[in-house]
Amino acid sequence: MPHQPRGVSASLPEFPWDTLTDAKALAGAHPDGIVDLSVGTPVDPVAPLISDALAAASSASGYPATAGTARLREAAAAALARRFGITGVTEAAVLPVIGSKELIAWLPTLLGLGPADAVAVPELAYPTYDVGARLAGARVLRADSLTQLGPQAPALFYLNSPSNPTGRVLGVDHLRKVVGWARERGVLVASDECYLGLGWDAQPLSVLHPSVCDGDHTGLLAIHSLSKSSSLAGYRAGFVAGDPAVVAELLAVRKHAGMMVPTPVQAAMVAALDDDSHEKEQRARYERRRDALLPALRAAGFAVDHSEAGLYLWATRDEPCADSVAWLAARGVLVAPGHFYGPGGARHVRVALTATDERVAAAAQRLAGG
Repeated sequence: MPHQPRGVSASLPEFPWDTLTDAKALAGAHPDGIVDLSVGTPVDPVAPLISDALAAASSASGYPATAGTARLREAAAAALARRFGITGVTEAAVLPVIGSKELIAWLPTLLGLGPADAVAVPELAYPTYDVGARLAGARVLRADSLTQLGPQAPALFYLNSPSNPTGRVLGVDHLRKVVGWARERGVLVASDECYLGLGWDAQPLSVLHPSVCDGDHTGLLAIHSLSKSSSLAGYRAGFVAGDPAVVAELLAVRKHAGMMVPTPVQAAMVAALDDDSHEKEQRARYERRRDALLPALRAAGFAVDHSEAGLYLWATRDEPCADSVAWLAARGVLVAPGHFYGPGGARHVRVALTATDERVAAAAQRLAGG
């Protein structure tokens, strides 16, 4: 009798966006077409200097190094310093990953966590934090404050600032408190910083910033993605930086698992990390779209909470999120219901800034029409 799968997927929640079929169909029936603001996928073209670097490295035939090239690690450390004021990151403290989602999904497993361990995630959070803990068999603790955890000391503590979905920015005092608390208990802090360069009404800080950790990266990881800053979602380009001992452990396990970023993608990452002009242009695009959508949502009766940074507007009409999704879908605008991110999102929707200027203008016009 052939081996039967053990049904790992049965232990996971339904993939959230698979539940939007009806709303998507309703929005798609709009005479002027759908405006899809439900996912954070880039729509803008990749900068030529990046795609040219990819093409130039396309003849590479050998296996890439799991650690990445020295040139890539240097570029990542330099970009962290130049763009975000993060100092003291060495080559040995950087590791490229196959998109930040891959790392987040497998981080508890790569760290050897299991049923005896707990992973702390924000109350409203990117669903993959929870999924990664489940894949490792670890318990999930949802908490926005350290007092909510009480005497529990999780093995892994996730930070996310700016937040997906809320756009909330954690201040330096909050970050310092988490770092001190974690070090006293031997807890590893993983900070998801994919939106760090998109501060609008507040300036986000990395957990590796000297004002947060006093230049000591022990017990700290910062997870970065080029998907938003450089429109490289299709390239699956990310990296993690921080505690060299933890990065070395992740590298050792990933070597055995064959988790390697393709050589052409590594070359493209170098080009993206070395150039700040395209990143600033992309930021300006998102700012324009935010400036169009924010007043339009408010004029349509939505309150926008937090949203001081990041790629999303966290909006509510103080009604069940399914009602808000349906109301917007009837106007050809598709958004994500807040419950995707935790029970606390049941009366909010997440509105992404990831549509073309033309589509965002269309959404704003439809919202103005009531």
